[in-house]
Amino acid sequence: MVNGLFSPESIAWRIHSDPAMLAGGIRALLQQALHPDAMDGVAKNSNFREDAWGRLQRTGDYVSTLTFGTVEEANGLASRVRSVHSKLGVDVPTLLLWVHMSMVDSFLDCAVRSGMALTDNEQDQYLKEMVTFATLVGISQEKVPSTREEMTKYFQEIAPQLRASDDAKRAALFLTIPPLPNVVRFATPAAPMWATLSTLAGSSLPLWARKLYGWPSLPGHVVATNIALRTTRSTLMLLPQSLMEPPILKEAKKRWGLVSA
Repeated sequence: MVNGLFSPESIAWRIHSDPAMLAGGIRALLQQALHPDAMDGVAKNSNFREDAWGRLQRTGDYVSTLTFGTVEEANGLASRVRSVHSKLGVDVPTLLLWVHMSMVDSFLDCAVRSGMALTDNEQDQYLKEMVTFATLVGISQEKVPSTREEMTKYFQEIAPQLRASDDAKRAALFLTIPPLPNVVRFATPAAPMWATLSTLAGSSLPLWARKLYGWPSLPGHVVATNIALRTTRSTLMLLPQSLMEPPILKEAKKRWGLVSA
């Protein structure tokens, strides 16, 4: 019996169930916005200005479903996403690949820099596993980088196409300071928590990406960011699993026999 596209032994499962994903998810959106054509599609077909938090949550739900859901759940959601992309005219393979690679790069880099113990081979294995994500949204397998060396080459080749458009800068602003209901902003820790994570996500961007946004990177920036990422992950790991784990991960653990049903 196949319980899902990824088993608990997969690197994708390890990374996608780790607290480092919180900063990695926000960073992925910031990095994806640096392709003007991809950002134009977002601006025209979504309400990111009013719902930056919701967009991040939908991205998280998609990643969680493909990683921890049943095969039927994963394939069903991927099919719906392909249909939406087609209807909106944003199913351009090169743009889909950019979105995918920015996500993979962000998740992996934040995981490693946050202190997750991953060997070089395991990091390459993660990229190989994530090819499944790419093919599910309609990207040809042979086009998808599946090693860190191939990923580095990909970002070098696409660099001339990247810039921080006005829409990208506005998206970055709304990701950093999203509109929140007053009851959420003033009566819960959501606002300061979001501010901490979004600032850390922006700080963790590759230096070339920060340069495109026009954000300064002072000496010692990378070291300070790595320390902050490790501290944040360590703090989040102290929270109860019941609070941190999405329902679909809890169900997956039961389905795979990791916990009692």
